[in-house]
Amino acid sequence: MDHSKQTKALSELSQTQKERLSHIDFRLMFLGVMQRNDLIQRFGMKEAAATRDIALYRKLAPENIIYDTKERSYFYNQQFQPLFDYTPERALAALSSGFGDDYVGVRGKAMIPCETPAQLNIIQLSTLAILTRAIHQQQVVKITYYSLSSGASIREIIPFALVDSGLRWHIRAYDRKQSRFTDFVVNRMENPVTIDSDIEEHERKAADIQWNRIVELEIVPHPSLQHPQTIVMDYAMQDGVLNINVRAAVAGYLLRRWNIDCSEHHSLKGDEYHLWLRNYPALYGVDNLIIAPGYNA
Repeated sequence: MDHSKQTKALSELSQTQKERLSHIDFRLMFLGVMQRNDLIQRFGMKEAAATRDIALYRKLAPENIIYDTKERSYFYNQQFQPLFDYTPERALAALSSGFGDDYVGVRGKAMIPCETPAQLNIIQLSTLAILTRAIHQQQVVKITYYSLSSGASIREIIPFALVDSGLRWHIRAYDRKQSRFTDFVVNRMENPVTIDSDIEEHERKAADIQWNRIVELEIVPHPSLQHPQTIVMDYAMQDGVLNINVRAAVAGYLLRRWNIDCSEHHSLKGDEYHLWLRNYPALYGVDNLIIAPGYNA
């Protein structure tokens, strides 16, 4: 169906129908696979109604979807063109928080004036979609990656999670070039493509020690503050402490994002330091702490 007919057909549908079709579209684009039961569970539908919605989607966008009789699942087709428009922000919200995935093409109107900091590094949705499909379907991805230390290089990675550092989006993955688990900045990837390659046990998420280790952080108001109760209220601390459990792999991002003084004797000076990590030894053995303010192994 050409674009103009597609647009006209969509305009004649109810908002509820659009939400259901968008759910199909979104799962195909970002997960690469969907089943009738996905609609049934998401919208509380009967099987017959879900079947009709899938048939309607196939009529509107026949090039987008392939049915595998053996798997009893619908798969992403290489000629896929999204039926709805998605913004990176709402797509990422749906993927990372599990909400907003029904008709994410609609730009919500704020109920009160709302302003957020400008996002300087906008993600390429085509790159993101390949990576999320690979995560969901446990596939190997070949990329050209640009690093600050070595420039461009070809990598084969096994991605398994999206990570938001607060400043940029990363993919947590096993890197076959360096034979270790690490984070890759999504915007530094070029020409991603999935490849047919077996994944070894040591390349899977279960083998990532830093990812599977949970670190308990005890965060308190910085001892240099004149009015620490202000910070207690700011972070809803209990008995003056904010206890956070975080994966060791992403602890550095949290500590940097919130500018938490990680020095053993709260020695960092400046008005920007409102928080101090009281249980400094908890970071022993955590990788990538070069970005943690004041930490010295």
